[in-house]
Amino acid sequence: MFNIKKYQIAIHFEETNRESVKLKRISKGQSLLEVMLTNNIEIKHDCGGVCACSSCHIYINKGSEHLEEMFLKEKHFVDRAYKPAIHSRLACQCLLVDDSGSVEFTIPNY
Repeated sequence: MFNIKKYQIAIHFEETNRESVKLKRISKGQSLLEVMLTNNIEIKHDCGGVCACSSCHIYINKGSEHLEEMFLKEKHFVDRAYKPAIHSRLACQCLLVDDSGSVEFTIPNY
């Protein structure tokens, strides 16, 4: 029998009235945007998740090594996001690439 490992995802919110969410058993190959939408966690994604806006901007707190690296197109849109920081990413471009791991991120309060 195979021991299939999965991701653990912790999502924090800058909004004061929202509690953090922890998700387990998330498979690789999904973007963090897909993970949120599948688990009924709402986040803006005006372009539909095709890296054509900055509305799904998030802050990666831990686990960036488990995500596909940032490409130039994403960097251009991150630079236009609300309060960008050194650890800013677009959720639609954060693809889980390893077989397992732990990722923690924060959704900014717009």
